Amino acid sequence: MRYTLLFERRKDELLLLARLLLMSLFVIFGLDKFLNFSGTADYMASVGLPLPTFAAFTALVMEFFVGIAILLGYYTRPLALALALYTVITALIGHRFWVITDAGVRLDTMIHFYKNMSITGGLLLLCITGPGKYSLDRR
Repeated sequence: MRYTLLFERRKDELLLLARLLLMSLFVIFGLDKFLNFSGTADYMASVGLPLPTFAAFTALVMEFFVGIAILLGYYTRPLALALALYTVITALIGHRFWVITDAGVRLDTMIHFYKNMSITGGLLLLCITGPGKYSLDRR
């Protein structure tokens, strides 16, 4: 019961921390895609994605710009849902561990797949709870 009261009193601070932690991955790797867009598009082409420039642009927008928006608490619920969908699609396209036979590569890819699923869970929770009072949505 004490823990419940503590969490309830600090709910807004914890939601801010959750947004910061969840978005750090997206913003860091989105910034890399922004600074090295041609390399990102080349990578998308090398793994056989159709329309690699469009795929790179989509990844840049979702990771960097949507990540910044959620970090600031701007349109948090719909953007968290969109980013959750993007994260599942990324896992299904980019981390297909079930087709890999090399044990080391398979394990690494499986970790990335389930990391994406875990992040999706966090994004869905953020979609349900909202951003808390320390957000642009609250203004």
